[in-house]
Amino acid sequence: MQLGGKTAIVTGSTSGIGLGIARGLAQAGADVVLNSFTNSNDDQQLANDLSKEFGVHVTYAQADMSDPEQCRALITQQERCDILVNNAGIQHVAPIDEFPIEKWNAIIAINLSSAFHTTAAALPKMRAAGWGRIVNISSAHGLTASPYKSAYIAAKHGIVGLTKTTALETAEQPITCNAICPGYVLTPLVEAQIPDTMAKYNMGRDEVIKKVMLERQPSREFATVDQLGGTTVFLCSDAAAQITGTTISVDGGWTAL
Repeated sequence: MQLGGKTAIVTGSTSGIGLGIARGLAQAGADVVLNSFTNSNDDQQLANDLSKEFGVHVTYAQADMSDPEQCRALITQQERCDILVNNAGIQHVAPIDEFPIEKWNAIIAINLSSAFHTTAAALPKMRAAGWGRIVNISSAHGLTASPYKSAYIAAKHGIVGLTKTTALETAEQPITCNAICPGYVLTPLVEAQIPDTMAKYNMGRDEVIKKVMLERQPSREFATVDQLGGTTVFLCSDAAAQITGTTISVDGGWTAL
């Protein structure tokens, strides 16, 4: 198995992009630590199901990614952290002058600061093991901007900067750090938004996806969570050992415009 013997910790990984990445890593042979803030029976069952499906060790660890101490404990309480995927994130949309302060603080904490804290805790483990991969999930909005998403865009741009700094600090070690910048991804959350968007614009499913939801994505197709999982596995592979400090866009051409 390509990543056999490695342990991956993926934040925000019980659904959507994070789960797709966790599945990709497990399929490649890595043991996986799932994470969310909920700690429900479903979370524990998900870990058990993935373990049986892929024949690797999968556990669940609760941590609130808005809390610096819990971010660090998520890493330090694990025996190993060979692969760290910083994926946890939230969103809020509002004009800057109306943006709630508590929403700004929460988005910066979860989308940006959490990655700083987990990385700080993971690097000593990676250095001790003599190998490490850090994959930060940024966004097309880490490279471009849109109105009404000030906190999200500030955080995702910050993730790109943190990625570059981490890569430079580990450049002479067998540790890499890169950022994946997805465009619109077909997650359960996005899927649930399609019927309301169809009703709002009085359009069919295909038309509303291509003309409204994917207006800025030239391919007019969603990226998939499986594609993001595959990209992550590649960045953790030996083939990517000299790829560090960069961004990989999975956005159907969005940032080529």
